[in-house]
Amino acid sequence: MNANLQHRPATASDLGDVVAFPQNLDELFFCYPKAIWPLNVGQLAAAIAERRESTVVELDGKVAGFANFYQWQHGEFCALGNLMVAPWARSQGVAQYLVEVMEKIARERYKAPLMKVSCFNANAGGLLLYARLGYQAVGIVERRAPDGSRVALVQLEKALP
Repeated sequence: MNANLQHRPATASDLGDVVAFPQNLDELFFCYPKAIWPLNVGQLAAAIAERRESTVVELDGKVAGFANFYQWQHGEFCALGNLMVAPWARSQGVAQYLVEVMEKIARERYKAPLMKVSCFNANAGGLLLYARLGYQAVGIVERRAPDGSRVALVQLEKALP
């Protein structure tokens, strides 16, 4: 694990950094399917307003990752959403660290015995990350990509010890 990683609640001043993380329409679709390209501060602020525990990871003092919960049921589960990592910070353990932080928040603040995530079939990096962290596929649902094509949304779960 990268010793230069820290996390904290996201603030309004972080949004300008975070909206630059998705590099193209596909990346934005993977982390925020309802958003319209390009992601802007207004769209991200709206997501944060209806979600919980928006969290940033800093790598060497710079905002490098972001995630939140889009669903939460105290004592039952939390569902991880909007997971994104800055292009310059990829392959440095940011996403794994962030998922682990969110699991800890789910356990401690929501008494959640289960974490849920959803990942599109074309997001190989995401699917491999979640598999490595112990998530198991529990379902596949059909969705539509921005171009109207059919895509599979893989639903995964992990018991939180």
